[in-house]
Amino acid sequence: MTATIGQGTSRTEGPTQHLHYELRLPQPVEKVWVAVATPGGLEGWLAAADVLEPRLGGAVTLRWLNNEDDAVHPGRVTAWDPERVAEYTIDLHGRCRFHLEPAGATATTVRFTNEFEGDDALRLDCLAGWHNHFEFLVDALAGRPKDWSTWSLDRWRELREAYAAEQ
Repeated sequence: MTATIGQGTSRTEGPTQHLHYELRLPQPVEKVWVAVATPGGLEGWLAAADVLEPRLGGAVTLRWLNNEDDAVHPGRVTAWDPERVAEYTIDLHGRCRFHLEPAGATATTVRFTNEFEGDDALRLDCLAGWHNHFEFLVDALAGRPKDWSTWSLDRWRELREAYAAEQ
């Protein structure tokens, strides 16, 4: 099985944006869980988890590693069901939910949702950003975690243009 990142979709309800992705990954749930629900896993594709209390209501602080100013974002663990659901609500991206489902013995489907308040431009920014990070996730799960010193906006810009063209 080859990893696939489904095209992100979105809908707007008032000021709230709802983003959805479906990823099919050729790793078992246990390995994907480590990537989305542990500090060591998150750092390889998303952000450093300076704080992550792995329980409902636990504190979480994510620090983006791509040289952005004000890149530290606190929040709470708003859902936690080990090897099934990890959900973080943080000040930067609102509610971010990873729902893992086994796809046979050696693969995983991730249903990701993100809800936040923002305008259409922010919606497009986030569609591109999450897609880009999911590409990093695929690489990290294949043993190639993101080398943040090589990060640039080039791929994000390409993805944002593609999402904008679909609208």
